[in-house]
Amino acid sequence: MFADNKIWIGKSDNRVYLEPKMANRHGLVAGATGTGKTITLKVLAESFSELGVPVFIADIKGDLASIAIAGTDNENMQERINRFGINDFKYKG
Repeated sequence: MFADNKIWIGKSDNRVYLEPKMANRHGLVAGATGTGKTITLKVLAESFSELGVPVFIADIKGDLASIAIAGTDNENMQERINRFGINDFKYKG
């Protein structure tokens, strides 16, 4: 999520941001199954796109294909939105 001219990439006691000027042209997101790699890639792709940065993602499994489709509201999403204290969340596609 893009906020305060930074890309919000996580939260522990405080929000964790990536400053766009610190990002380089290549990246790697790695981790075990279920650790949030796909969600992280979606957040990064959407945020860089909002900044006007062209994004190319090679997705062998097809997990990111839904990024072009606007999300829909459901109970799990509302729980996450509330847990992170997001007040102005809007689905995009």
